[in-house]
Amino acid sequence: MGQTIDHLLVDYLPLVVFIGLSLVIGIALLVIPFLVAYSKPDAEKLSAYECGFNAFDDARMKFDVRFYLVSILFIIFDLEVAFLFPWAVAFKSVGLFGFWSMMLFLGVLTIGFVYEWKKGALEWD
Repeated sequence: MGQTIDHLLVDYLPLVVFIGLSLVIGIALLVIPFLVAYSKPDAEKLSAYECGFNAFDDARMKFDVRFYLVSILFIIFDLEVAFLFPWAVAFKSVGLFGFWSMMLFLGVLTIGFVYEWKKGALEWD
């Protein structure tokens, strides 16, 4: 019976190591910023910045459409990565046709990115 419990504990050892490392990394990521961050707060650093204008201004004011453009571009290129992960996992089984299909897809996205770059959609005058 002792051998069965030892075998069971050895089977769970990777899980215990994973949980332990996760806790250490999580606590480190919570504590280290307080240790290394500068502590000279001012009004500008403490203010909320979400879309290019102050949070407590008039709600009917006009703001630049470039914020929408950047967010849409981010969503488009983020979805590209969503297609790349399954393709990379199944890379060996998709064959030559799957490879060239993805190269065509990436080429179209690259052309779109270059077009947006040349049009100045990523510039912040």
